[in-house]
Amino acid sequence: MVISIDPRRSAELLREALEQNNVSADVHDGYGLALVSVWVGLVVWCDGRHYWWRTGWNVARRRVIYAWHPAIDPVRAARRISMHYSDLRRTQPYSALIADLVDGVE
Repeated sequence: MVISIDPRRSAELLREALEQNNVSADVHDGYGLALVSVWVGLVVWCDGRHYWWRTGWNVARRRVIYAWHPAIDPVRAARRISMHYSDLRRTQPYSALIADLVDGVE
């Protein structure tokens, strides 16, 4: 028997765990899935049983590479996602338009 967990609830638990790692995120749901929007190029999908997110591109196979983590462990998943988020922040800075907006807010 498979225990089903509400995807939105699982996504909210992940968002809360990310917040504990100083990573802001938004949750969106519908059609039996939930998305946790973290950063440009970092969206975490959740079906209630698993989290998965894009981590790269396999040139030889011409396919996206995904990481996944069981949804029963949002704290550990958040640590993994936070590390990937840090890498993306270093390699994908704000666009000029967004940087101007952020500077205006700060």
